Amino acid sequence: MRVWTRRRLLTTAVSAASAAGLAATAAAPARAAGAPRRGSGGHDVADALRALPGLRLVEERHDAEAGYRHFVLGLRQPVDHTNPAAGTFEQRLTLLHTSADRPTVLLSTGYHAVPTPRRSEPAILLGANQLQVEHRYFGTSRPAEPGYTHLTVRQAADDHHRVVRLFRRLYRGAWISTGSSKGGMASVYHRRFHPHDVDGTVAYSAPNNVDDREDSAYLRFLETVGTAPARTAVKAAQRQLLLRRAGMVARYEAWAAANGDTFRIVGSADKAFEIAVLRVLFMFWQRATPADAAAVPGPEATADELYAWLDDWAGLPLYADTTARRYVPYWYQIGTQLGYADVPTAHVADLLRHPDGIAARSFVPRDVPMVFDPAAMPDVDRWVRRRGDRLLIVNGARDPSVAEHFRPGGADVQVLWVPDGNHSVALAHLSPADRASAEEALYRWAGQV
Repeated sequence: MRVWTRRRLLTTAVSAASAAGLAATAAAPARAAGAPRRGSGGHDVADALRALPGLRLVEERHDAEAGYRHFVLGLRQPVDHTNPAAGTFEQRLTLLHTSADRPTVLLSTGYHAVPTPRRSEPAILLGANQLQVEHRYFGTSRPAEPGYTHLTVRQAADDHHRVVRLFRRLYRGAWISTGSSKGGMASVYHRRFHPHDVDGTVAYSAPNNVDDREDSAYLRFLETVGTAPARTAVKAAQRQLLLRRAGMVARYEAWAAANGDTFRIVGSADKAFEIAVLRVLFMFWQRATPADAAAVPGPEATADELYAWLDDWAGLPLYADTTARRYVPYWYQIGTQLGYADVPTAHVADLLRHPDGIAARSFVPRDVPMVFDPAAMPDVDRWVRRRGDRLLIVNGARDPSVAEHFRPGGADVQVLWVPDGNHSVALAHLSPADRASAEEALYRWAGQV
């Protein structure tokens, strides 16, 4: 079924940050429902939170499962951790509290905070508290400065470091960090700069694009993933979409007009449409199941069927201003440090009008300067390969995002693969032996063995 895929694309762009592992069986709550909900030193947790310096209790929401309380918080953070004179901003956090005596899971989204009180897989398995961190410059966690000068992996890692140091006053037990996709990347980056903040890290589906000039691994992956007939079908659908460009773009423009949307950031509906067609190859294989591969529109497909398929998998609203504006920080990071995967284009080269349309620069307003830092990702990769320890890297074997993935070389590390897994993987999807090994490490890091 493809409807949920489009919904996820529209809410997370490329990510499944807080959903990884939610199919796992929940551990028994650390405290029975209805029992006193205490914080540090026997005080109510709300009082304990209000006592933490620089923290604002925005609200308590009454939507958490039994045994948990759900708080929305704001933490005053430096805009520049190396320069106090640069000012501060309020970073959005959410807390699922069960007991100060339980482990705590630090959940990195890499994007906006997710308001739904859903526990990550490590939090479920450990019966842990969960502290979700919205990434700087996303959602409400935005410095007042124009541009994105201080949106770097180091500044975000320092945000996480201050979060851990502050909340350790309340939660003194074991800490585990986790995240999926860009959230998993952020968890690893945090460890690179502050390796001892947490007792272990579980990173799901986290890309590691070490050299953005060399994307052959992604190209090879996309030319071999799935079956040959399915790959041919996806590429043929791309050609059909571009051959019918005029009618497709007119439909896209009509949708935008009806919804009061525009294409000022990308430049035009025609360019936005072409970008979606090029990206659908990657985004399809990132989420597709064998059943989806068998349902790609064929040569006899109608324009309605082709347009709906593209919308389902590439998320056409992503490239119009209302949604694109929310993800400018993501594309800024892609274009200045993180890098991005390349996609095969030879099969549609004769139909393209916008060279380099899928480059990050297309998604960032022209008045925002962008200079790529070629040292950022190699620095992280060197640390992971030489010193990265207490890391669980969990990937799907059919996910093009991890054609380049983290390869930790330190102590107590595992890189585990879900056979036929896509971008949404969990420990629960691993083989029984790999799952047992991963869970044993997690329990050991949390002091539960």
